[in-house]
Amino acid sequence: MLTNAALAGLAETLRKSRGIAAKADIAAVAAALDLSGSDAIAVGDDCAAIPEGDGYTLFAIEGFMNEFVAADPWFAGWCGAMVNISDVAAMGGRPTAIVNAIWSNGADKAAPILEGLKAAARTFGVPVIGGHTNVRSSQSQFAVAILGRASRLLTSFDARPGDKLIAAIDLRGRYRDPFANWEAATDAPAERLRGDLEILPSIAEAGLALAAKDISQGGIVGTAAMLAECSQVAITLDVEAVPIPAGAPLERWLLTFPSFGYLLSAKPDDVDEILSRFQRRGIAAAAIGDVSAGTSVDISAGSRRATVWDFAAQPLIGCAPGQGYRQRSVA
Repeated sequence: MLTNAALAGLAETLRKSRGIAAKADIAAVAAALDLSGSDAIAVGDDCAAIPEGDGYTLFAIEGFMNEFVAADPWFAGWCGAMVNISDVAAMGGRPTAIVNAIWSNGADKAAPILEGLKAAARTFGVPVIGGHTNVRSSQSQFAVAILGRASRLLTSFDARPGDKLIAAIDLRGRYRDPFANWEAATDAPAERLRGDLEILPSIAEAGLALAAKDISQGGIVGTAAMLAECSQVAITLDVEAVPIPAGAPLERWLLTFPSFGYLLSAKPDDVDEILSRFQRRGIAAAAIGDVSAGTSVDISAGSRRATVWDFAAQPLIGCAPGQGYRQRSVA
């Protein structure tokens, strides 16, 4: 059981973590480009959702930390496909094609990155259709972009007061040290991985949820903060309810980037059905918090509570609709 002091210390550690700090860097770029959730194509989601025909074209990109690419090039290549595919799924979509951009000091340094990308693309069944190559660079750098398609969206802008926050994470994995990556995909059957990704569009198409986010480098708490900021709501996250692998330290787990991990915001009446869709496929899922009116992201344990971030004091990614933080009106 976490004491008041321990919970406050955990909140401080999360607030100052590298993953959440990296998300805060987005705010300066969004401001420089005059981007926000109020734009015709809302900015701040896992993918840009472009209305087209009877649905949406999804467009996203991921770039990778230089030290990660240097230390684990094959897995960096694998992640190039996997994390983009996960972003598409988080929007209620299905991926259609990938392109990549790679820089390296020689073709031999590029080879393991491209092998990892190829392996993941084949496993998930998403073709690589081109990109940009420079093998005369001083160091390896890597980015991957993706297209997808959705008929109904899950977004970062539609969590509503009264919703429950759900976490769904594949715990059948291991840490891929030294980074905070929970690796649960490279040795899993391709058929299972593809089927697991279908859960998100099936939830969207059934109208069971309107809001979701892929758990990214900011971990569970950083991802919850981005969801709260874009939706202009408060979130209280019960750290004792979070699905966690046996033996994993709580502080590390809350900042972990899982191979398969999502947060969803849904009405209480739909929670059991959403949980069952994940659990039937062996994916741990639980209601871990509450969405309410307000401006903060808090963590709780029993009756104890501590604030990780308050948007009234400081934005995180700076992509909330409108100017400043305002309460969302709910019909």
